[in-house]
Amino acid sequence: MHPINLRHKFNLRCRKIATTVVVWAIAIGAFAQESVTINNPNYDDRKIVTYGFSIGLHSSAFQLNHSETFVSSSLDTLHSINPPSSPGFSLGFIVNIRATDLLDLRLLPRVSFYEYDLTYQFTNGNTEMQIAEPTMVELPFMIKYKSVRRGNFRMYVTGGVVPGFDASGKNDLEDPTLALGLKDNNLSIELGVGLDIYYPLFKFSPEIRYSRGVVDVLGANSNSFSEGISRLNTHNFHLFLLFQ
Repeated sequence: MHPINLRHKFNLRCRKIATTVVVWAIAIGAFAQESVTINNPNYDDRKIVTYGFSIGLHSSAFQLNHSETFVSSSLDTLHSINPPSSPGFSLGFIVNIRATDLLDLRLLPRVSFYEYDLTYQFTNGNTEMQIAEPTMVELPFMIKYKSVRRGNFRMYVTGGVVPGFDASGKNDLEDPTLALGLKDNNLSIELGVGLDIYYPLFKFSPEIRYSRGVVDVLGANSNSFSEGISRLNTHNFHLFLLFQ
């Protein structure tokens, strides 16, 4: 139980740091708007295609459905299966295409480092944990709908689909009888909100997104860890810092 508590505290600290970064970014942008003239007044009109990079923090967890076997006598010693949240990060690039004055199309390839945990609690008080640490190559295709620019700020909402492929190869190295098996691919829907802040030399955009996996990532191999589960989906909360 102690490692789980430490992970939970670390996860909460990551969320606090992410919130602080967003608040400071907005405060600095507001101060800049009051003290200087409009930055990059023609930024959104000068090019159809622009580029950049992103840094992301995320909190990840499984969402599971129990199988009929979970309530059968064969698993009567298993009390519960719990999916705690775990932190991670991502690095990516931005390819932004201006479709209209208020609409952008975006390709945001990234490499994401996830950790997904399942805690098995037994009726005798013992616990076991299964930890999956996929390194996903993800190719989000997003639509960005922007408000009218006001000073050095512009609000927006964004959404799209995110296909992903596990590049770590760890599933091939693990004994399928001793570990929970997962598929090597995933497909998610992401929705978020963000704020474009214009500076003299670049545009900075803190962005919050929620990601929900729409495919079952539970592997085909059956063992004691997968018998009580009929379906596994991913759901993640992201904070992205985008620089263009």
